[in-house]
Amino acid sequence: MEERADPTIPEVRGWIERAQRVLVLTGAGISTDSGIPDFRGPNGVWTKDPEAEKTATLQHYLADPDIRKRSWQNRLTSPIWDAQPNAAHLAIAELERRGQLHMLVTQNIDGLHALAGISPSRIVEIHGNARTVMCWECGDRAPMERALARVRAGEDDPPCRSCGGILKSDTISFGQNLRPDDIVRAEAAAQSCDLLLAIGSTLTVYPAAGIVPVARNHGATLVIVNGEETAFDDWADAVLRGPIGEIVPSLLRPPTS
Repeated sequence: MEERADPTIPEVRGWIERAQRVLVLTGAGISTDSGIPDFRGPNGVWTKDPEAEKTATLQHYLADPDIRKRSWQNRLTSPIWDAQPNAAHLAIAELERRGQLHMLVTQNIDGLHALAGISPSRIVEIHGNARTVMCWECGDRAPMERALARVRAGEDDPPCRSCGGILKSDTISFGQNLRPDDIVRAEAAAQSCDLLLAIGSTLTVYPAAGIVPVARNHGATLVIVNGEETAFDDWADAVLRGPIGEIVPSLLRPPTS
């Protein structure tokens, strides 16, 4: 029997156009075109500086004032503040305007999906958001910019103004539990979507990667777009390898009349 050729972009575009409940899962690869490097890739933040990983480890962050001071300096110079949504982010926003976006689950902490115009109610930021600061003691949250302004003014490890507790980015550090509500929302979306579009993730970090088998086992079509192999390529109906900023807009462009 002759093997079926891999689906082409026009074929996959047709699948997406016919889908009614599209779940999108995004990882670091979607934001590299916006100038935000990933963490573990060849040019990743932690690849170039393994010590930097300590700043994202809860135990080190809470116990070591020097780690916190380094973290605040890293936040000041983060590429997130100058980053803008790229063509792939904007294409996903178009999917929502077409009434097809069921939910967007992102492993990214950059907030670019919201800046692209996607409704917050349709976004699950599984690893939190770096644009918000939270107090580890009392749980107060505020815009990150307020804390950064204090660092620029000379505070190298600004405490919470409400209780004096330790402030940290409202992101999920190593050793920190994910928010149960986010997991519930992501899994519910995976169970009820009819197409899962996984973009820019190697699909190796759990529990985010766990929504792939959930969606697949509930009958969803699986399309993977990534620059390298992923852990679920063998599960996919289509794997599209190449520049995310080119492939995703070509898949999600408005349907032809």
